[in-house]
Amino acid sequence: MKTPECFDILVRNGQVDEVVSRLMSGKEADVYVVQSKGELCCAKVYKDVRTRSFSQMAQYQEGRKGRNSRQARAMQKSTKYGRKETEEAWKNAEVDALRTLAEAGVRVPHVYDYAAGILLMELVADADGRPAPRLNDLRLTAATAREYHHEVIKNIVLMLCAGIIHGDLSEYNVLVGHDGLVIIDLPQAVNAAGNNNARSMLERDVENITAYFGRFAPELLSTDYGREIWKLYASGKLSPTSELTGLFVQSDIPADVKGVMREIDYARILYERTLVKKSQQA
Repeated sequence: MKTPECFDILVRNGQVDEVVSRLMSGKEADVYVVQSKGELCCAKVYKDVRTRSFSQMAQYQEGRKGRNSRQARAMQKSTKYGRKETEEAWKNAEVDALRTLAEAGVRVPHVYDYAAGILLMELVADADGRPAPRLNDLRLTAATAREYHHEVIKNIVLMLCAGIIHGDLSEYNVLVGHDGLVIIDLPQAVNAAGNNNARSMLERDVENITAYFGRFAPELLSTDYGREIWKLYASGKLSPTSELTGLFVQSDIPADVKGVMREIDYARILYERTLVKKSQQA
């Protein structure tokens, strides 16, 4: 096919030999099959922020840190420079997440390079060497649905243990490769410890996946892995080897609001005393 202009720099630099075909077009990027240094790989070309249709981007970016204080301030104020940096941070988030998750043992595409707004990564293939289908492209048996559900839940746990939540997980961004399921599309990946929406996003990811597999194995619909996983994570008990039951029991012990307020007042008093002491020393 004719090489799109966006690949010009990569072609000149020898990073891309040929653009073979367009694989798919998504809400935040177009994906191509390219030949790079003699091997087929996948090239993800991010769409401009003005044409990208990913909704509610702000809630996903909460907790992301800039490279320095100037960048962080500009991103918060949404200046022209800040918008540019926010856009770049959105793209870099996927590269960082893919590398972090690969190290944590999550099956994600291997990253080869990122340049000129294009992410070069592994082309996930099926048993016949063709681009792997998405879960949504398949019709599963009940046994396979249960097996795949277990595999995805395991990867969600591994991701959370690495401090990351996918944030948009569904049957549309899980590939069925020749060596198992592969999770893709992570530019909206959420910092589990730094985003106020982390819990709801994790639970939604689990609900989306469970609803899909529940079409083929209805008994999965009665599980509650999302809240179980988050409870373990919030209490510091979640690990890659945690044994999950799919059950969640809501505590009926009332919150000790007065106790919490006492702790806040105590911390405030200590802080004020520290300020007074520093003032006296000065």
